Amino acid sequence: MSAQPSGAGAGPSGAGLPGAVWQRVRGGNGLLPIVAALVSIWLVLGAINPAFLAPENLVNLTLQSAPVGVIALGVVLVLLVGQIDLSVGSLSGLAAAVVAVGSVSLGWPVALAIGAALACGVVVGLGYGALSTRLGLPSFVFTLAGLLFLAGVQLRVLGPLGSVNLPFESWFVRSVQQGFLPTGVAWALVAGAVVASATVQLAARARRRRADLACVSMPQIVARTLVLAAVLSLVVAYLGTARGIGYSVVLFASLVVVTDVLLRRTRWGRSVRAVGGDRRAAMLAGVPVQRTVVLCFVACSTLAALGGVLAAGRLGAANQGTGGADTYLVAIAAAVIGGTSLFGGRGSAWSAVLGVLVIQSITNGLTLMNVDQAAHYMVTGAVLLLAIIIDMLMRKRREA
Repeated sequence: MSAQPSGAGAGPSGAGLPGAVWQRVRGGNGLLPIVAALVSIWLVLGAINPAFLAPENLVNLTLQSAPVGVIALGVVLVLLVGQIDLSVGSLSGLAAAVVAVGSVSLGWPVALAIGAALACGVVVGLGYGALSTRLGLPSFVFTLAGLLFLAGVQLRVLGPLGSVNLPFESWFVRSVQQGFLPTGVAWALVAGAVVASATVQLAARARRRRADLACVSMPQIVARTLVLAAVLSLVVAYLGTARGIGYSVVLFASLVVVTDVLLRRTRWGRSVRAVGGDRRAAMLAGVPVQRTVVLCFVACSTLAALGGVLAAGRLGAANQGTGGADTYLVAIAAAVIGGTSLFGGRGSAWSAVLGVLVIQSITNGLTLMNVDQAAHYMVTGAVLLLAIIIDMLMRKRREA
């Protein structure tokens, strides 16, 4: 389900768009099956309760998805190198506690408190990387220990009260809760994204043609650009009828785009996929395996801390329940449901977006229908199991 390189998908004859799309769906590649599943979920939930597709509810859905989506993005990176991090929930809770206690109880500037929270993520990631590369410990073991340890540190930081409220007049809380893009800026970003996408595709096509390699045909580039423009315009126009697009959502989307570019267009991204695909072969090929694994753990922990910071801003508080037991489960489930393999080497930054939207949509829809929490867990677990079964079947098919 990983994103296909820009130069793939068409042979020298320049196969048409419908054929290329069908090939990707049939072969299990790309994110189209997940997109189709997400649209189906929205249609079903919208038919059951029309309030689900209301602009105001979808704005709330995006705001709810941003903190968990940032955490899931980090989980995607460690899964790509064949590792896992079970402590992302506890780390996000600790980061939220550091922001709240630092800015309220200790009187730090909010920016300093946020920097300290992110620094905690970097330190934890470096420690995990050392345990994995230097001692060879299984990531499941030391991140499980980290989950318990960081949860204890969170309680110690919060102190005997167990809860710290952030002032509503703080620029940080206002930005996360009530910060939305002006309409003109939102449309300018849409235009910039469409132009950038078309430019990148045309440059890649020209580069591959000069190298006499198979490349994407012009009709495909035009179709992809038009689809992107239509989707982004629909999102901006529809959400604009309510409050619009929140700053935290823009931050999440920006992180996804940057991560996607790093994974697909840089040497580090190729190293990540190589290590996850076959670690021994990557080592024999000269790939810096240890450095790649350490960087992925650092990125995962830092993004988990950032997710906790956003969660604290959205709630306006940090307490013992922040980053609770289900946070890491939802983040890992979102990454897997979005198409990232548990076995490493296959996945995309966009997996975090689609996976978290699937989970949060189900949760949001069931809440609107007044379904109890037990059903939330059961439905999410069933969807996760289905994603893992599909992952296993696809892995066996590739091996065959």
